[in-house]
Amino acid sequence: MSQRDCAANIFAEAIAAADPAVSLSRRLQSAPLPAPKQGGRSILIAIGKAAPAMMAEALQNVQGDHVALAVTHSENQAVVPGATVLNSAHPVPDERGLKAGRQIIDLLSAAREQDQIIALISGGGSALVPAPVDGLSLSDKIVVNELLLSSGLDIVHMNLVRQHLSQLKGGGFLRHGSPAPVTAYILSDVIGDDLRAVASGPTSPPIGTQADARRICIGAGIWKRLPQSVRDHLEHSVPEQTIAVEATNHLIGSNTISLEAAHRCAAQFCRAEIASKALTGDVSDAARQILQAARSVASDRPVALLFGGETTVRLQGAGLGGRNQELALRVAQLAQWEAIPGNWIFLSGGTDGRDGPTPAAGAIVDVGTFDRIRDAGQNPSTLLANNDSHRALGLSGDLLMTGATGTNVADIQVLLLGPDA
Repeated sequence: MSQRDCAANIFAEAIAAADPAVSLSRRLQSAPLPAPKQGGRSILIAIGKAAPAMMAEALQNVQGDHVALAVTHSENQAVVPGATVLNSAHPVPDERGLKAGRQIIDLLSAAREQDQIIALISGGGSALVPAPVDGLSLSDKIVVNELLLSSGLDIVHMNLVRQHLSQLKGGGFLRHGSPAPVTAYILSDVIGDDLRAVASGPTSPPIGTQADARRICIGAGIWKRLPQSVRDHLEHSVPEQTIAVEATNHLIGSNTISLEAAHRCAAQFCRAEIASKALTGDVSDAARQILQAARSVASDRPVALLFGGETTVRLQGAGLGGRNQELALRVAQLAQWEAIPGNWIFLSGGTDGRDGPTPAAGAIVDVGTFDRIRDAGQNPSTLLANNDSHRALGLSGDLLMTGATGTNVADIQVLLLGPDA
């Protein structure tokens, strides 16, 4: 098996470990779906890229009268018997998501004390169900989202801002569903598993205050570019709404769980090491960290260095790409300047199968990546400076194409060193 095939297999194992139905089924063994009180019904609401799979599994375990609504990304659309499944847009919200958000609010607002709300949350839910606060429009939310995505902010800070512009984020399920109790099962795409940040925390309290959101936007240099209505909202603090109930939140899957599965797979054929469980920050810094890890390895046998995390990209150009593709291309660039010892392959992929606004999950690069781009008549460094990693990696034949995976636990990186395994 070639290094390239090995890297792809390791990545596939990481994705398999985040299978939403399997993860939820495993968690339900110790934390079964709670039943409503006498005369009540279960209200199941799933949002995120894993919503159909999580809903299908939950419906096999629910008892009594119930209603079920799922909202997911178009690429993960699926028929779930017994549930209404709506598709929406990600990463930039659209009108479909606005309608879906209204349906969720209507369903939650109809809940009674004897009912049981069951929330099934996964990554992507933040953009999929925009529900602007009074005074803001969908257009305002779209502008904010685009600015946040290009700001270089990490997911926690982005979602802190989003929470204060939405009726559903930052505990919105609790506010609208009160007085019904809420139990949530959460597949985390956030490094560190801060459940307040997964899908912007619909069943958790806000990460910070409106003042915090304002400071973050100012610090990221996007404050003056925000719509005036958004700035007005964040500048005029409103009293925090008291949440009458607290959710019971259950974590069912995470990047760490997938990273450990990748390690078990890699260890079958070579020495394997988890180099980092929190590869975050700007892709240029992350690429340097990966190169340093590679150069510190001393071994006469194949080695797999594994990383888990979620990096960021500060857009400077007008090209097309995503954080995983840009990270892979930056590793290939650094390897041109400071050679990685021996033969090597580097994979960086999003576990949802979609990296930024592209059909690729990420990329698999090697020592010949830059030469192949040059052979195609382009300057890889110029393309990289324009944030055009998707084009560059298409020219080199290094795009990682998996299709939508139906799950999302952030990103996994695999660096294989040494002879082909």
